[in-house]
Amino acid sequence: MKTTENYLEEIKEIRKIMEQSGRFLSLSGLSGILIGIYALVGAYFAYRIVCLPPPSVIRYVFAGDVVYQLITLAMIVLLASFVTTLWLTWQKAKKDGKKIWNHGSRQMLVNLAIPFISGGILILTFTFRGFYEIISPACLIFYGLSLVNAAKFTRQEIFYLGLSEISLGILAALFPGTGLIFWALGFGVLHIIYGSVMYFRYDRPSK
Repeated sequence: MKTTENYLEEIKEIRKIMEQSGRFLSLSGLSGILIGIYALVGAYFAYRIVCLPPPSVIRYVFAGDVVYQLITLAMIVLLASFVTTLWLTWQKAKKDGKKIWNHGSRQMLVNLAIPFISGGILILTFTFRGFYEIISPACLIFYGLSLVNAAKFTRQEIFYLGLSEISLGILAALFPGTGLIFWALGFGVLHIIYGSVMYFRYDRPSK
């Protein structure tokens, strides 16, 4: 005969299964590490673009070709990050015997896309109007908001990554002229740390 404790354990297990069925848990930690590396490489090339020849002085007035070079560089990093995440996540889902396109992944993408796309449009608007100092803070803050918004449909670590990105975005706004440094920290270093945590916690084969 089952005791009250047995019933409570079964209820907890059922609740856990129901929660997991509504969340997308196949995100790859390795993709986070690679995204961070891409961002650091992109930050290096961005530094070469925005800094004048020796003595290295950061530009405060950007010609049109410099702006387009930076936008092109950002698009390359974003595309490489997206393809890498999609491929490695699909591989992980396939290995775990799960579908990459389910209720959890759809909800996660919708909640991620709304602030992400809205922020992207706003950032491009400010860029073409010459408000360059707002670009890095806005990128970090809107990306962080996207992660926080999507976190309830995936791993909890995404929520804390989002809060960290928002914090760096606010700091970048408080210290004008250091945007590229905070951008590299947020999209580069934080992603490598997050990806490493995710890999060792969920992806590494158990011995």
